[in-house]
Amino acid sequence: MTAAAHPRLPELFDAFVVGGGINGVGVARDLAGRGLRVLLCEQHDLASHTSSASSKLIHGGLRYLEHYEFRLVAKALGEREVLLKSAPHLMRSLRFVMPHDERMRPAWMIRAGLFLYDHLAKREWLPGTERLKLRKHPTGAPLQARLTTGFAYSDGWVDDARLVVACAQDAVARGSRVLTRTACVDARRVGEHWQARLRDAAGQEQLVQARALVNAAGPWAAQFLAEHVKQGEPERRSLRLVKGSHIVVPQCFTHDHAYIFQNPDGRILFAIPYEGRFTLIGTTDVEHHGPIGHVRISDEEIAYLCTQASRYFATPVTPDQVLWTYAGVRPLLDDEHGNPAEVTRDYRLELDAPEAQAPLLNLWGGKLTTFRRLAEDAADLLAPRLGNTQGAWTRGALLPGGDLSAWIGAPRQPDADFERFVGALTTQHPEHPPALLRRWAHAYGSAIATLLAAPLGEEVAPGVYEGELAYLRDHEWARSGEDVLWRRSKLGLHLSEAERARVVAWVAGH
Repeated sequence: MTAAAHPRLPELFDAFVVGGGINGVGVARDLAGRGLRVLLCEQHDLASHTSSASSKLIHGGLRYLEHYEFRLVAKALGEREVLLKSAPHLMRSLRFVMPHDERMRPAWMIRAGLFLYDHLAKREWLPGTERLKLRKHPTGAPLQARLTTGFAYSDGWVDDARLVVACAQDAVARGSRVLTRTACVDARRVGEHWQARLRDAAGQEQLVQARALVNAAGPWAAQFLAEHVKQGEPERRSLRLVKGSHIVVPQCFTHDHAYIFQNPDGRILFAIPYEGRFTLIGTTDVEHHGPIGHVRISDEEIAYLCTQASRYFATPVTPDQVLWTYAGVRPLLDDEHGNPAEVTRDYRLELDAPEAQAPLLNLWGGKLTTFRRLAEDAADLLAPRLGNTQGAWTRGALLPGGDLSAWIGAPRQPDADFERFVGALTTQHPEHPPALLRRWAHAYGSAIATLLAAPLGEEVAPGVYEGELAYLRDHEWARSGEDVLWRRSKLGLHLSEAERARVVAWVAGH
């Protein structure tokens, strides 16, 4: 599979998916795996907005229990181990510590919530909750001395942007076509087909036809439906657009656990080990009313995140320590909650399928953890309308790079399997630095074989070789320095300004 320039497209697809975020690529992958011909277009880069701006967590959403969202939490909890097994290079289990602050929720409430969290869905290998004496546990050392008790529980971490790319690669491997930097200018029903006009970054247009249209435009879903879909009387649907922002600061602690902090406003805050030398802190919940594609963290949000983290850490976190920030707009279902933090993270699927006309499937809301379930539910709705009865298949399927058996034999437990994989790599390829092999192992999994078989080429920046940049261009749709430095990797955090500029120049020149 290569991510080449746009060739001429077939005259008719079974499904045309608009949106290259996690839900769009998830649906394209599921439909393609059922034998349908799928085309996906994304107006920018894959995962260039909401899907690369998450807290990077595969989690049930502990705080949603307070809002009685038991169904959503159970659904998300049930997905954790399914996802962790599907891509052990991109995801890993992560232990969270919640320090008990007596000024916040009472201990009995926390224990009750964590009991539910442990038992709402089946766990095969993720450890359950335990109570910690923070003054005697390594996770207590970075915290203020007043915090003496904590609770530890399990969830997961994921490289969100690379997860999107992996799903897109799997969709293509199963017969889909994926076009990035290609906008859907308009789409109209023409009898039993949809006819869509596409425009690429060079301004060239082409018409495509499909038997069904899937609106997976994320924050743009309502706008796309209202302004670009011609279907007679336009349907009106509102989304609650909520901005979530994060900061990255120098490492606040050296152990491998993450923290979940309770804030006085009722929200929670995560502090997560990040990229080896940093701590990721987030997130905020702020109503967003500006342009969807241009989202930035505000000074007020930075101050909020620093202040709340400093309520727990012994060494305060200050705005001058912030090395990098990112923000994204979450497209949430408008359930009329006044507080953005209380708006549901569940999803809704709406199939508009008039008799003898091409169906339209709209995806509303959702969260990263439930993307596979959303895609499965969407395909279950749409595929029968297209005469396809193959049924669900993704629950036990591996994502590209996730099959490590050629290196380690039969899988056992995802985290341990990945470490065995890294060990095999370093033994078999002593010519490469162990740190480089570990980074490649996390990014590409078993697809590292393609990199290892090709010449490294010149070292464009420390640890960044021409061979890898060419791979990202040819196999992962990377077209800009930003694609490489901040989505396909987080090398931008590790390189100097001059080194980043060399990467940008190489990508632009090739």
